[in-house]
Amino acid sequence: MIRLFPNMGRSSVTLPDGGPFCHDYGSDNAVRPTVHNYATGIGEVGLGALGRVTAPFGRANDMSPYSPRLVIEDLSVERGGHIVLEDLNFEVEPETMIGVIGPSGGGKSTLFQTLAGILPPCEGGIEFQGSLNGKGDVAYVSQSETMNWQFPATVFDVVSMGRYTNGNSWLGWLGRRDKEMVRMCLNQVGMWERRSSLVTDLSGGQRQRVCIARALAQEASVILLDEALSGVDVGAEEGILDLLRTCCVAGRIVMLATHDLTDVMERFDKLLCINCNLHAYGSPEETFSPELIADLYGARSFEIQTAR
Repeated sequence: MIRLFPNMGRSSVTLPDGGPFCHDYGSDNAVRPTVHNYATGIGEVGLGALGRVTAPFGRANDMSPYSPRLVIEDLSVERGGHIVLEDLNFEVEPETMIGVIGPSGGGKSTLFQTLAGILPPCEGGIEFQGSLNGKGDVAYVSQSETMNWQFPATVFDVVSMGRYTNGNSWLGWLGRRDKEMVRMCLNQVGMWERRSSLVTDLSGGQRQRVCIARALAQEASVILLDEALSGVDVGAEEGILDLLRTCCVAGRIVMLATHDLTDVMERFDKLLCINCNLHAYGSPEETFSPELIADLYGARSFEIQTAR
């Protein structure tokens, strides 16, 4: 069990053995390699040119490391002296894909950065139960416009950073298994053929796919994607969603912030609807309604469409 509490810019963590453990988070939002290595039980997944998944990840079972449970209790977060999130309470079970919706400025990015350990809560707590061992077990993909891509790194280099975060690599050395994991993750998002390309030469959508591959390379139990599909073409988007669904089947938690409300009924197991406060949380059938949209966004007219 890991608990994160307010502590002057540091997150205090209690590991399963009861010992304290603290992370320092730099202004560069870098994730420090602080977690233990463990066998993952992940099987090969082939998406080819981002078509359907041809082989599944290993399912969650007694031997699987992925059995996270996330509990948010009375969580409040402030930025610049202003409360951005206030009194959030919800729980997320493993094998769950969560759609996080709400207006711009409603706190979606703040929530993800708090869960990732980048921002400290000012009140309340975050409790990770299950296999999580620290910050490195949460993979976070931020919005593309918040990232600086003006550096001479290749696609392979960027995805390899997920292995350093994971703690499986030491002093920058990639082992055989690390390199194989990078190759597999790039194949999964259809970017293996561009592995030697500089990220400066990629389109916005291709860069997002590289970021998702880096998150997958961490082998994290919780994957947070902050509008990570923005700019990704339709064909690639569907393939990535299939891949994320397969991650859930393996026992992970996937949380995806989105402004696209067209297919939320079919894409997600649950919806987390926030605008500073928690407006609704539950299955799309229970929560997604014109009344909710009016309350959440101030929209007067909204028609819910379902797949035929």
